[in-house]
Amino acid sequence: MVDKQKVVNAITKALEDKGKRKFSQSVEFIVNFRGIDFAKAENRLNLDILLPKGKGKEQKVMVFADGQIALDAKNAGANEVIDNAGILKMAQDRKKVKMIAKQHEFIAQPNMMVNVGKSLGQVLGAKGKLPRPITGQTKDAVDAAKRRVRLASKGKYLPVAQCVIGSESMNADELAENFAAVYEKVAAKVLEPNIKSVYVKLSMGKPVKVA
Repeated sequence: MVDKQKVVNAITKALEDKGKRKFSQSVEFIVNFRGIDFAKAENRLNLDILLPKGKGKEQKVMVFADGQIALDAKNAGANEVIDNAGILKMAQDRKKVKMIAKQHEFIAQPNMMVNVGKSLGQVLGAKGKLPRPITGQTKDAVDAAKRRVRLASKGKYLPVAQCVIGSESMNADELAENFAAVYEKVAAKVLEPNIKSVYVKLSMGKPVKVA
């Protein structure tokens, strides 16, 4: 396991590279691998991770639901709640769905998953944004969606992957907790000897290696 103080030191150095930006930058986790052939489907990463300290800025959540679950989702702070009629309406504008997918995480009432898949699955699936079914309390599902990040193998399946672990508005200790949650998930999947190096960086900054 990576030493927490070394993580804090690397994050602190990365945060010093803010510059003068007119927006809040994300803090990113980058991991390089060795000895793994990501051309093989069984080796590819597709990890859902809940950041214990959240993302440091609002994550919009869209919920596909009706009835009591829809009401519970609104009360839990979901940004938008869409019923079956709304799903059909969304499907008529693929360009708009792509824009929505960039900004939102999605969860769905279990019995609406089929409708979402038929109408929106092609677009959301391509973006890695298919909704997760709501299990347990709706409030918990909305909260989890706000804290969820995805780390996946992409493109030419090079031996590298990255994801967001927070924003520059967070302090180094909070970001270190989020770093640890991501690192543990990765290490459980590929085993630590296959992790060559790990970096942190601001979205517009230079990578800083975690010693």
